[in-house]
Amino acid sequence: MKKLPVALCQMKVTADKDLNLQTARNFVEKAVQSHARLVVLPEIFNAPYEARLFEQYAEPVPGPSSIALQSMARDFKVAIVGGSIIEKDETGRLYNTSLVFDHNGRLLARHRKVHLFDVCIPGRIVFQESRVLSSGQNIALFKLNGFTAALLICYDIRFPEIARLAVLHGADLLIVPAAFNLTTGPLHWDLLMRSRAVDNQAYVLACSPARNHQASYQAWGHSAIVDPWGKIIAQAGPGEEIIHGLLDPGVVQEVRTALPVLKQLRTDLYETAAKHAGVITERGVDNEIPH
Repeated sequence: MKKLPVALCQMKVTADKDLNLQTARNFVEKAVQSHARLVVLPEIFNAPYEARLFEQYAEPVPGPSSIALQSMARDFKVAIVGGSIIEKDETGRLYNTSLVFDHNGRLLARHRKVHLFDVCIPGRIVFQESRVLSSGQNIALFKLNGFTAALLICYDIRFPEIARLAVLHGADLLIVPAAFNLTTGPLHWDLLMRSRAVDNQAYVLACSPARNHQASYQAWGHSAIVDPWGKIIAQAGPGEEIIHGLLDPGVVQEVRTALPVLKQLRTDLYETAAKHAGVITERGVDNEIPH
């Protein structure tokens, strides 16, 4: 089976959209010079990750950023996962949207972030995407060089159900443009990316922005490529960097044969148990949880 050379571009994002698009182009060109056939950009690669600014930077598809991504893919003959941008649809609703273009510039997939980042950690971080953004309603899958890839955006990775659903529909590669912060990143970034890889026996590509000390939102960085065993095979630091990996479909098959957990799923049990709003005991199902 043919292996897939990939590159994750951990670029610094500024308040200047035109500069961000040019930076992305420079990173993609450099990645292609190192023979990447799939390049991944970070979440909101074209604008600051600040909810109050989403409306200001939002744009339709097609629009300046999607056209720039399409040109990069076509000019450099490479498939691109365009991180994500703030998309404004024809009704005026805003989405955190990832676009994928093949090496001819053809749009392969569009994923709108399903789980919106609404958190309140007192004294650490408060963020509420849902005040501005709408949720996506679909899982996006696409085929590339022997892989079936699924897109997740940042907070989506915390919900194992969406990753598992993608895998049950054929995915063996999970691509995650993400912008974890300095509160959640140190404890959860590696843990979540490795967990989803192990849970689903799939490769995980997690691409973050580089840390920008002048920005109000500090990204964790540490973009990572994780193999189906849960091993991190390449990882960045906090600054600007391109990391590379060679994805092997044969490794996915080896892992899924050696540990056939996906074939051993007890969906009959899970579905039955989910229909009962009680606690399963030795006697059966109690209708109420005891206090």
